[in-house]
Amino acid sequence: MPSKAPTRARQDYVKALFALGGDAGVVSTSQLAARLAVSMPSATNMLRTLAHDGLVVLAPGTGARLSASGRRLALDLVRRHRILETFLEKVLGLDWAEVHEDAEVLEHHISDRVLEAIDRLVGHPSEDPHGHVIPDRAGRMRRRSLAPLSSLSAGARATVREIRDDDRARMAHWKRAGLVPGAEVEVREVRGLEDVFEIEVGGRRLLSGSEGLEGVLVERHARRRPA
Repeated sequence: MPSKAPTRARQDYVKALFALGGDAGVVSTSQLAARLAVSMPSATNMLRTLAHDGLVVLAPGTGARLSASGRRLALDLVRRHRILETFLEKVLGLDWAEVHEDAEVLEHHISDRVLEAIDRLVGHPSEDPHGHVIPDRAGRMRRRSLAPLSSLSAGARATVREIRDDDRARMAHWKRAGLVPGAEVEVREVRGLEDVFEIEVGGRRLLSGSEGLEGVLVERHARRRPA
């Protein structure tokens, strides 16, 4: 790990590698470039720099994965981001569809001392406003077995646990529809050829295609056994 703090650009790359590949998955250079909206040569050069800093391990001809040091940095950044999102929504009253972008800016500029004060102020939350688990101070993050809402079949019941937080228009739509963390949903009908899902959420009927549900992750309920 380099002695001085990584630049914002390096932090953004590390966090993107974690988002795309998790703890140890190899992420292709093209995937990384697309997520960060940079050119392939720029992504390649930055990966070499991060490898020199000990934050990634290169996979020649493929891409890279996070090293142990890179994973620790990524989890610290994720923790910062999600605590800040919670603060912006719960304390400052900002709309949940907008806090992601503001947290992206703030996470690079506050000290550890201020972050811990904010964490205390918001009550040491375990999840952010979008349902994502917040890593603890030691970098531990609770695992959950979740599935895309669009993967459920007719008759399935589930609880919404997470929603994708990088698309403001989608988040605003899901909030209006009641597809928020903690919401109970039932898939009433799936018309596969037409790609139409009929879903009941909060006593209301929602019709959507699979694309409109992309990014909503749920925890399935056990099937009820016949009496």
